[in-house]
Amino acid sequence: MGTALVYHEDMTATRLLWDDPECEIERPERLTAALDRLRKCGLEQRCLRLSAREASEEELGLVHSPEYVSLVRETQVLGKEELQVLSGQFDAIYFHPSTFHCARLAVGAALQLVDAVLTGVVQNGLALVRPPGHHSQRAAANGFCVFNNVAIAAVHAKQKHGLHRILIVDWDVHHGQGIQYLFEDDPSILYFSWHRYEHGRFWPFLRESDADAVGRGQGLGFTVNLPWNQVGMGNADYVAAFLHLLLPLAFEFDPELVLVSAGFDSAIGDPEGQMQATPACFAHLTQLLQVLAGGRVCAVLEGGYHLESLAESVCMTVQTLLGDPAPPLPGPMVPCQSALESIQSARAAQAPHWRSLQLQDVTPVLTSPSTHSPVGRPPPLLPGGPVCKTAASALSSLLDQPCLHPAPPVCPAVALTAPDITLVLPPDVTQQEGSALNEETQAWARPHESLAQDEALTALGKLLYLLDGVLDGQVSSGIVATPPSAAAATLDVAIQRGLSHGAQRLLCVALGQLDWPPDLVHDGRILWLNIRGKEAAALSMFQVSTPLPVLTGGFLSCILGLVLPLAYSFQPDLVLVALGPAHGLQGPHAALLTSMLRGPAGGRVLALLEEDSTPQLAEILARVLHGEAPPSLGPYSVASPEDAQALMYLRGQLEPQWKMLQCRPHLEA
Repeated sequence: MGTALVYHEDMTATRLLWDDPECEIERPERLTAALDRLRKCGLEQRCLRLSAREASEEELGLVHSPEYVSLVRETQVLGKEELQVLSGQFDAIYFHPSTFHCARLAVGAALQLVDAVLTGVVQNGLALVRPPGHHSQRAAANGFCVFNNVAIAAVHAKQKHGLHRILIVDWDVHHGQGIQYLFEDDPSILYFSWHRYEHGRFWPFLRESDADAVGRGQGLGFTVNLPWNQVGMGNADYVAAFLHLLLPLAFEFDPELVLVSAGFDSAIGDPEGQMQATPACFAHLTQLLQVLAGGRVCAVLEGGYHLESLAESVCMTVQTLLGDPAPPLPGPMVPCQSALESIQSARAAQAPHWRSLQLQDVTPVLTSPSTHSPVGRPPPLLPGGPVCKTAASALSSLLDQPCLHPAPPVCPAVALTAPDITLVLPPDVTQQEGSALNEETQAWARPHESLAQDEALTALGKLLYLLDGVLDGQVSSGIVATPPSAAAATLDVAIQRGLSHGAQRLLCVALGQLDWPPDLVHDGRILWLNIRGKEAAALSMFQVSTPLPVLTGGFLSCILGLVLPLAYSFQPDLVLVALGPAHGLQGPHAALLTSMLRGPAGGRVLALLEEDSTPQLAEILARVLHGEAPPSLGPYSVASPEDAQALMYLRGQLEPQWKMLQCRPHLEA
């Protein structure tokens, strides 16, 4: 349905009229730099452009007192000295004769965006606004914020559109205490904020910014604070916070709308945050949020004071909202110990209120769960032997290799062998007719008896053609159908072809009755994850097997607590998702898994289906590879004790090698 960009040039009018080192960073160029960058990248042209309207005073009154609205209205006629005196009555605030107009436009932009998304005009969008809003309180301006744009939008969504569950994600580097105060007793609003805290020594210096502030009354557990106690948090820290804290709660909460207080002072280069997360990280965070609420995500600009970093981060967010694959994240993905301490503290504070956290042990399980491992099975072969040490060393060097050609914005392709099947696909998704040369196809098929049949050869030719297109950057991702009898052999060829055609690191997520191909070399270039419903086993750090969880909560825990941390640690160039015989996945579950695996590989995902799968499965996977939201999994059901035990066992075995699995600090660190 598209992406909205809401803006009005009048929001550049308000500016500081006197010397104030604390406030001078909040300046009009913040908006113009972001908008200029969007235009240069061709992103504004791809969005539905909406001109912001002024919010009415009745709309401002959804969260603000009449007396406070009147006070701000009166600033329109005050002189410079009077404005300076009034500004001094608040913390980190300046008023200007245009402030009331600009602040009403900022609120109106957020309301327009919410209306456009909830009426189906667009799927998602960004409101590019100033002044920001998340510090503003019922009767007080605070921290550059005049009216609380996101809070008003949340109440508006509840009252006008009848919503009952709204998630607010505040990734600004400052705690949005204004939003917290307004909703801390409201169970219909789940508010998540990470922020620079430094044990209370960073602005706004509030005790209630710490992890143990979890709401009050009926809102207990619906305020989630993640305080960063040191500067320098990077991509791995931010992604780990989403995987191990925010997303488990968000899936259990099941929001109808996601509002993002999108402050980019948490990005690298910003003088306020002093963090190290790159602009590309915000593409990944946005993509992770798009699997919630049917993809209804409304981002509203908050902070961000390094113009280049702000502008690039805004572009990354918008291009992801448009459905483009998130670019690969640079460097090793290893959360720092301080981040893990904060994540553990927040999880501990929230565990009494959320079932998704209650079955996860405080410490990893190091013994094999008896329900999934046969008696007498030898312990897993973990790094320590010469083969695994060599593989781990190889991985370290591979992470320094240049990435493949970046995936094109949004160009998935589907290749089916049955000519009588017609799929309903998004406009940009092509149904591929091409095939590899017959001689090349036969050469790849020759070692495999199951590929000798004409039908299997045809499917293999289409696979090779599509795989080359993905690796060469001609298409971003794809889906291939294969005969059930040839599924294992086709997957074997796909792995070997991918590695020989430029992929340095290949992640294979095999579901069902598919085993590690016997002729593949254990050299650290392949991470094999088999979800097959038998046992939890880590034969090495590169060969992992886990049961298929039977309940929704177990499946989500498997994705968030195992699959994605492994994928982000490994940083593959290509992901193969193979739905083999007896894979047991329903369409929505397969769609969610495939959708979330787009992030770690820069969108390069190839899904292999059996030909007897329903056309609807191919259609739904094509849509999520196109950037659309996966369908809901239905009501949340907590993971079974057996599934939780299997997950904790694998995490205990693999955490020392794959650092993104960690959600607690290690004593030896």
